[in-house]
Amino acid sequence: MIHSALPQTDYMSPGHVGCPGCGATVAMKFALRALGEKTMMVIPACCWAIIAGSYPQSSLRVPVLHTAFATAGAAASGLRAALDMRGDAETTVVAWAGDGGTFDIGFQALSGAVERNEDFIYVCYDNEAYMNTGVQRSSSTPFGTRTTTTPGTSWKQTRKKNIVEVLAAHRIPYAATASIAFPEDMIRKFQRARDLKGGSRFIHVYATCPTGWRVPTDQCIKIARLAVQSRVFPLYEVEDGVRYTLNYDSSSPRPAKDYLSVQGRFRHLSESDHEDIQSMVDDDWMLLKRKAAPAPSEACA
Repeated sequence: MIHSALPQTDYMSPGHVGCPGCGATVAMKFALRALGEKTMMVIPACCWAIIAGSYPQSSLRVPVLHTAFATAGAAASGLRAALDMRGDAETTVVAWAGDGGTFDIGFQALSGAVERNEDFIYVCYDNEAYMNTGVQRSSSTPFGTRTTTTPGTSWKQTRKKNIVEVLAAHRIPYAATASIAFPEDMIRKFQRARDLKGGSRFIHVYATCPTGWRVPTDQCIKIARLAVQSRVFPLYEVEDGVRYTLNYDSSSPRPAKDYLSVQGRFRHLSESDHEDIQSMVDDDWMLLKRKAAPAPSEACA
């Protein structure tokens, strides 16, 4: 339940066509609560291009521009320029894309836009594969995952791309991770991104996919919470590419195995595989902790 002090007005109507338990629909619900009605969405080919509903119907109560798979960054840049020409500085432009349209197919347009420091928010709701077209692996798919293109014993042997670090390397004003299992944190980050006008902001949202991950539809939030508690998906913010803030740091993290073992896409993993993944999670966490640590004070002369 969201705290009553947080925004309660919904800008997503019932009747969308998302799958039962879809984390991407929960993500949109929270995002729009935070952003408010003065928002325009740019949605490339992805699950959400379908979920919203077919024209002229829409489950979203804000304007939506559907665009090609590779062009969310460019289309959002053009929409922002058009609004500026009309003197509309109040409306927030949001590109809303899946991992395929962010990590892979849409990355060139995204990188070009943020290198120019275009004034919009780019959101990747990450369900870790090309779910809309049949659960094919993307560069967001984690090590150890079985998908339709990494089946059987050929499960994915490479690590997930760290997209926030890639965007932070562009030195944009704001980048952050968020999870549908931590709505207060997520809404705060969307509100902060909305209020930081004048440059590119990027939010990487963890969005459970029961269909592709082979989990019960009522486990959407539980698995998202486990991802954070096990440090598989840390919650943090990066300002100007250099200032890191950790938003969740448990002194007793859950083992990565707790997160992996409840998902069908990881059911084939051996105990040795679990240990390898835990080692990767630990290494990534220690690197993040070093980046978030306060700088040592200068020694006295």
